[in-house]
Amino acid sequence: MKKSILIIVGILLSVTAWTQQATQFAISGTVQSGDETVPNATVQLLPLTTGRLTNDHGFFRFAQLNPGTYSIKVTALGYKEYSDSIVLTNKNITLNIRLVAAEAQDLEGVLVVSKKQEAVSGKLRDVAGTAIYAGKKTELINLRYINGNLATNNTRQIYARIPGLNIWEYDRGGLQLGIGGRGLSPNRSSNFNIRQNGYDISADALGYPESYYTPSAEALDRIEIIRGAASLQYGPQFGGLVNFIMKEGPREKPIEVTSRQSVGSFGFFNSFNSIGGTIANKKLNYYTFYQYKQGDDWRPNSHYDQHNAYLHLAYDFTPRLKVTAEYTFMKYLAQQPGGLTDAQYKEDAAVSVRARNWFRVNWNLISLTADYVFNENTRLNWRNYTLQGGREALGILSYINRPDYGGNRDLMSDKYNNWGSELRFIHQFKLFNDQVSTFLVGTRYYKGLTNRKQGDANDGAEADFYFLSPEPNKSQYRFPGTNLAAFAENIFRINKNWSITPGIRFEHINTKADGYYYKQNIFIDDEKIMETKSNPRSFVLLGIGTSYKLKNGAEIYANISQNYRSINFNDIRVLNANARVDPNLKDETGFNIDLGVRGNYRNWLYADLSVFYLRYNDRIGSIFTTDTSFMTYRLRTNVSDSRNRGLEMLVEGDILKAIYQERAKFKLNVYTSLSLIDARYIDTKNTAIADKLVENVPPVLVRTGISFGNPRFNITAQYAYQAKQYSDATNTEETPTAVDGAIPAFSVMDLSLSYNWRMFTLYTGINNITNEKYFTRRADGYPGPGILPADKRNFYATLQFKL
Repeated sequence: MKKSILIIVGILLSVTAWTQQATQFAISGTVQSGDETVPNATVQLLPLTTGRLTNDHGFFRFAQLNPGTYSIKVTALGYKEYSDSIVLTNKNITLNIRLVAAEAQDLEGVLVVSKKQEAVSGKLRDVAGTAIYAGKKTELINLRYINGNLATNNTRQIYARIPGLNIWEYDRGGLQLGIGGRGLSPNRSSNFNIRQNGYDISADALGYPESYYTPSAEALDRIEIIRGAASLQYGPQFGGLVNFIMKEGPREKPIEVTSRQSVGSFGFFNSFNSIGGTIANKKLNYYTFYQYKQGDDWRPNSHYDQHNAYLHLAYDFTPRLKVTAEYTFMKYLAQQPGGLTDAQYKEDAAVSVRARNWFRVNWNLISLTADYVFNENTRLNWRNYTLQGGREALGILSYINRPDYGGNRDLMSDKYNNWGSELRFIHQFKLFNDQVSTFLVGTRYYKGLTNRKQGDANDGAEADFYFLSPEPNKSQYRFPGTNLAAFAENIFRINKNWSITPGIRFEHINTKADGYYYKQNIFIDDEKIMETKSNPRSFVLLGIGTSYKLKNGAEIYANISQNYRSINFNDIRVLNANARVDPNLKDETGFNIDLGVRGNYRNWLYADLSVFYLRYNDRIGSIFTTDTSFMTYRLRTNVSDSRNRGLEMLVEGDILKAIYQERAKFKLNVYTSLSLIDARYIDTKNTAIADKLVENVPPVLVRTGISFGNPRFNITAQYAYQAKQYSDATNTEETPTAVDGAIPAFSVMDLSLSYNWRMFTLYTGINNITNEKYFTRRADGYPGPGILPADKRNFYATLQFKL
């Protein structure tokens, strides 16, 4: 009897508890300022005694609330305080709160809205997370609003709104990214600091900063670009920073599944599948995907298979401490059809004269990041990461104007073992009539190791990546490198409109080489040369930026920042008949200057107009020369000083929103990005290059497009024009090997359509509508050598299912 009573009581208590829980609800939301979220804002919900800090996405949540009336108050340094009264009845409430900057006295206090502005492009806010962008030229690409061929990472469509980017278009599958800005080489984007979620992803950020891994555009949330002034926070590269921000799981759903299946011309197939959400009492956010991609090029002897996977786990241990772990895996195997001579290209660009060239990449990235928020003014970020990977190139590197008669192939094998740690501390405080200033300080330690081998492989045609002898017969090296850096920046807000941001960075770099190479001789046997080298150096970079915010929402910005690019030994010890490297290469130095105006006009137009000056001392480039047998080749050396100056412009606006304002049911977006660049070699006694155009610099680049649609459908058309440029410093028009020469002007058009029905969305389009015949690159090694034709007309179709 007693047991029965206890069971009944237990059941009643359980039912009571369940009923009480079932009648409890939640208040959550996002805090924004304009179109940007506000992290680390303090959210108080009275009469509760505990508050919340918004996360990196401006999100907050109060759970297990009883129905009733609550008062909410939101505070963040630099913004007006927000307060409101909320009546919680029998359902959850989601808020979208917009704060107004404290200095914007002419604006209304706070707006609560339910609709975000859908903008593809924009800029980064002055302070974001543990980074300072005030006074710098910054650009933003929101991938969720781009209607394009994301399955192949189509760079021409993705980066259309970034003026001045020279894009190498030769990789139909989107396996490698080749972009360069302001007259810098696009070669595997090596003049940019390439990062994913804030950590390095290139082969060796110190000694070999080439990117063999490109994040899948289908998994990206946005791309952040900071031009040359990024050198103070992220490293001394002349190009600046490209940071790929990956998607995360949705905050309000425990699970979301997305599947995208794509097909296209030339046997293209792509399967992208992801799952993400937030679980464990809203403390654990997760996102993972797996992607398989295969296809052929429109030329023979070309095929690729790629596997790509990613895992993101972020756990809020406390309201102040979050730890994030990420793992990225990518591997692919690609057969490369090789390059063409000018004569071959003119006669038939679809031919291939190399049937035995292969390329293989294996990439493993691991990161662990801790974020600690002391209060709404102070936070700490500590990111640690490692790369374990490699790449192998197999094939015939001889002059492309000579047939492949068979024989042993050349094999180059790299193994990368890198790790780094970066600590950042940011604090906001009041100074100069209670204006909010921001101080950032950080340090970085990086250690890289590249093991490189080059020698003969077998005489077959398959992807057999092994050397004929245990000791490669051309070269074998260890290239260890160490980098220690410290940096600081401070935004001094002089008044409500004007800010000045000085910065400083200290760098210590030590690159080493240990190994051997064989010196090639004509009449005697090749000579084995042993080498051990070390090149330690330390230097300081300085910079300063300023920003003046006008009352109409526009901003005038300017900055000057020093840059530095170190040479590395592994560039020197590669044996290639088409290109040779000066053994006396030295580091490059210089600076970037920006002056521009940007801003939004009445919430329908965004514009950024700027001029720049890039000074490059001891620039490493290529000159056309001949050897003792009168065979032409490319010599990579410190060519001369150069100066690049130009204008960059982006204008994007919604025409229908300008006419009908918020009553517009459709969007008619029109955008144009334009760059005019004059880049020349200066201060040289070499008459062959004096006042010649710098290679890889199109003097005119225009990309313009129009997009029409609503949340259900969209149609986007784009036109791109690129002026004539050269591939070497002597501005050679044509050479027998096709390694050096002119790259003619061209124009190309793309069309994309999308339609959404419930959980399904269809994306389709045609790239290179007019079937333009053109090329953007002359290669001196893999994947050439010679002219690499761009893709002819092709189509794609993607069916997306999201649940």
